[in-house]
Amino acid sequence: MSTRLKKILKIVLPIALGVFLVWYSYYNTSAEERLQIIKYIKEADLFWVGLSIFIGILSHISRAVRWNYLLEPLGYSPKVSNNILIILMAYFANLGIPRSGEVLRATALATYEDVPFEKGFGTIVTERVVDLIVLLLIILIALFSQTEVILNFLNEKGLGLTNTLIFLGVGFIGLLFILVFLKRSSSRLAIRIRDFIKGLLDGILSIFKMKYKWAFLLHTIFIWSAYVLMFWVIKFTVPETISLSFGQLLVAFVAGAFAMSTTNGGIGLYPIAVSKSLAIFGVSAVAGNSFGWIMWISQTLMVVLFGAISFLILPLLNRNK
Repeated sequence: MSTRLKKILKIVLPIALGVFLVWYSYYNTSAEERLQIIKYIKEADLFWVGLSIFIGILSHISRAVRWNYLLEPLGYSPKVSNNILIILMAYFANLGIPRSGEVLRATALATYEDVPFEKGFGTIVTERVVDLIVLLLIILIALFSQTEVILNFLNEKGLGLTNTLIFLGVGFIGLLFILVFLKRSSSRLAIRIRDFIKGLLDGILSIFKMKYKWAFLLHTIFIWSAYVLMFWVIKFTVPETISLSFGQLLVAFVAGAFAMSTTNGGIGLYPIAVSKSLAIFGVSAVAGNSFGWIMWISQTLMVVLFGAISFLILPLLNRNK
């Protein structure tokens, strides 16, 4: 398979998957259910939708400030305004081509702030590793807060505690075998993976050596608190979800986070993932889908609107570049 064809497939397949999931979500519901979902979306309280978008914007601003804490030890201090615009552009780009936003961020930073591409990209990778660790912590909190409900759900699906533990044990043993193989193997692939893992660990450890490490950690906490909060306030737009607890919504948040990373901006999959997770707590498919669609539509419109504006404004603010 040619390199060009691989690149085309990387673009086309996620988009095709997203379109299929939208089609699946649409035709997997009855006409009456579809009308009810549309009704919920149209009647969604714009105050809560607007508040969710506002919180999302604050998280992007915080991410732009946090980025400078990673760049400062490298000897660079970009304008926060440029960082904000670049980040919004990157999120917009990711809607079309997965992971293209990271490359765009490093490229734009090199263009407008003279930060070498490889250094800028390195800080972005470090960001992603930190965010992954925080997400894993949120997953653990969600599991511990709703352990009984999740176990009951697994039992109903024929996956008892014993089977679940066996599955986790097999996965853990498999992971150990992979790590032992990577450590002892001298193959080209193993060496590349080892170097990649070492680079990630170096990136994480560098956080504790930076001048503003506590500010960096506080911004990280704020960013993820904002992500959860912007999800939580949407519950007030659907009557059936208003009574849901924080822990219950946290499970749905985790499901939505995985959906966002699987397809272009979660297109098609996000409402399905949120609806299925809320069903564990007795929320109907109509209410769950409505919640998922309202959340996805509001945040996607925010990214599209501000991302497109950023594409126009960034060159104007940096005419000398």
